[in-house]
Amino acid sequence: MGHAVTVGESSNEWQAWLNSLDAGGRAAAESLRARFEALGAVDGGDWAKSEICEDLPHLARFMLLRSLWRGPIGSWSGPDAFDQLPAAQRLLAAGANEEDLVRLAQVIAFEAVCATLDELDSGSDVNVSGIDVGWLVMESAEDGSPTGRALSGLHEDLLSMDPSGRDGADFWH
Repeated sequence: MGHAVTVGESSNEWQAWLNSLDAGGRAAAESLRARFEALGAVDGGDWAKSEICEDLPHLARFMLLRSLWRGPIGSWSGPDAFDQLPAAQRLLAAGANEEDLVRLAQVIAFEAVCATLDELDSGSDVNVSGIDVGWLVMESAEDGSPTGRALSGLHEDLLSMDPSGRDGADFWH
């Protein structure tokens, strides 16, 4: 996993860490933990603690990667996913298994998203291309202004953001 989170931290450890913070820090940590848990993070306290202690944009990272799973990857399992695709309609009419088509579409979408994230992650390495230009994915504040905290290593955590909790295993067989 690309993020430095201690998985499965006990509630006693969480409480001890909270107690080490001032009142503002405790409130921020609890609020962040609640936001992660509301978004479906199993280990919301771990994500929150890492974001606060390491000053890493884990909430933005979580939101981006989870939205990629729910959008371009997961949307293929919707009831009307193939309605506007003539090629898919022809395959279904010829007897293709719809579940197999869903898996195929999800794998292709996953690979495309992963390759895109990998390219975004390597964008600041201007030495790879030899051209003195690059890019950076950065967290933004509520008003849209950059926070200065980069979202890096996104491709490393894509599988772990599968909302099913199965790390993409459903479409690899």
